[in-house]
Amino acid sequence: MNAQELEKKVEEVAKEFGLKDGNAVVRSNLTAKSFKEGGAYFGYIRPEEASSGIYYDVSFVIFPQEEGRSCIVAIVVGSAGFQRDYDLVSTPSLRRLYKRLTTADGSYFFKNDFTNIESAIPELRKALKGDLADLEEAVKLYGKCILAASVIDLTSECGFPIISAWLAQYAQLRGWGDATQRENQKQAINRLIGTQLPVDIDRDIRDLLRFKRFVVLQGAPGTGKTYNALKVSQDYQETHLIQFHAETSYTDFVGGIRPVLSSDQLKYEAYDGKLIEAIQAADKVREAGGRVLLIIDEINRANLANVLGPIFFLFENHVGERNIPLQVGTLSLSKLPDNLDVIATMNTADRSLAVVDFALRRRFAWYTIRPQVIEPKDGQTFHKDLFREFCDIFERYASDEELNLQPGPSYFLTDAKDNKQLMKMRLIYELMPLIKEYLAEGLLQKAADSFAHLFYTEAGVYLYE
Repeated sequence: MNAQELEKKVEEVAKEFGLKDGNAVVRSNLTAKSFKEGGAYFGYIRPEEASSGIYYDVSFVIFPQEEGRSCIVAIVVGSAGFQRDYDLVSTPSLRRLYKRLTTADGSYFFKNDFTNIESAIPELRKALKGDLADLEEAVKLYGKCILAASVIDLTSECGFPIISAWLAQYAQLRGWGDATQRENQKQAINRLIGTQLPVDIDRDIRDLLRFKRFVVLQGAPGTGKTYNALKVSQDYQETHLIQFHAETSYTDFVGGIRPVLSSDQLKYEAYDGKLIEAIQAADKVREAGGRVLLIIDEINRANLANVLGPIFFLFENHVGERNIPLQVGTLSLSKLPDNLDVIATMNTADRSLAVVDFALRRRFAWYTIRPQVIEPKDGQTFHKDLFREFCDIFERYASDEELNLQPGPSYFLTDAKDNKQLMKMRLIYELMPLIKEYLAEGLLQKAADSFAHLFYTEAGVYLYE
C-alpha cells in the first residue's frame, strides 16, 4: 500500500480506538516534496496543540515510504520539548509499556532515557540502509525527538498488527474512547503480546548450568523458582535439596559434631550436612558419567557469611588445579566435584532478607524469572486476563525496583472446577493482603487506585476498609 492508503487505514483503526475531534490533533505531511527531501510523516499529537508548526510533548508518528513496503512507527517528542508530559517520560513506565510490544520478527529501538531529546538513537539510523534509505532522511530530521521506534515490513503478517498495538498503547495513554473502544485497544495490545513466544526458562537454566555450574534463580513469589529448579533436576542422577532459613548454620549445610546418647554414655559423632552428602553422591556417580544437583532454596534467608564460611573458596568454576586443600566437614577438598551443579533460589520481594554480598554474586550466574503467561495442565485454569491486568498495573506504575514485587503466574492458576470462585478467593485472601502489605511499606503508591478498582470490580471487596 502507498503512504496515503496506509494513513487512511491507520485512521480507521484510530477511530476504533476512540480518535475523535477534541482528543487529538491530526498532523500529516505526505506531499511529493516531503518524500523527495525526506521527512514525510503522519500521526497524532495532544489536543491542546496547534494543527501546524512546532508542538510539545509525546506524539504517535508514522514515517512511511511513498510506494514502498516499509515504514517506521514511533513515539516522538515535539521539537518544542516537554510541557505536560515530562513526568510521564521521566518514569520507566512509558518505555516499559512499549517494550512489551516487541516481537521476535521486528526491529525495535529505544532510548534508555526518554527525557533525552538532545541525541538520536544511533542504531536506528544504521538499520536504515538499502531499500530503507529514504526512511533514513526522516531520522536525520527528527531522530533526536524519537524516543522509541519499530521498523515495520508492511508485507509481513505481523506488520500492521504492530502498528495497531503501538497506536492502541498511545490511545490508552491519552485516555481515548468509551468502554467498547477501550476494549478494542486492549485486544489489539493483547493480540500482539499473544504472538510472543514465552521465555524458555528450562532451556536458559540448563544453558547457564553448562556455562557456570552455579546458578541463582531470583524472582518474586509465584514465578516458579523452585518449580523450575525441580524440573531441571530431572536431568540429574541424584538431587539434594536444603531450604535455608534464619537459623540455618554451617553445621546444617556442611556438617559438624553432635551428641549421641548410647548405652547411657554421651558420645560426640561427626555428621555430614547437605553439601557433603551432595559431594559424596557426585563422587559415586562420576565414573558412570552421572551428575548431581544441589538445590539451595531461599538462599538469602540465612546469614550467608555464617552458613558458608570458608567454603566460598570452593564455589569457583574453571579454576584449574588447586594444591591447597580445605577441610570441609569430614572431607578435605580443593574444589567441588566437576559433576556437581548448584541451583539456589532467591525471593526478590522480601525486603527483610539478607543482602547477598559481592563475593557470592561473583561466583554464581544470576537468572531473573519474570512473571509470564503459562499453559495450564489438565484440570487447571490459568486466569490470563486477570494476570495481564496485574501486569499492566505494574508496568504502568512500578519503579524498576518495585517491578521485582509483581506476583507470579502461580497466583492465577486454579483447579478448573469452580475456577471463578477459587480465583475470587485467591484475590481476597492472598493477593489483596500482599498488595496491602506493599502499600503499607510505602511501595507502589501510584498504583493504589488501580489496585482498588481491580479488587472491587473482580472480587467485590474494598482495598481500604
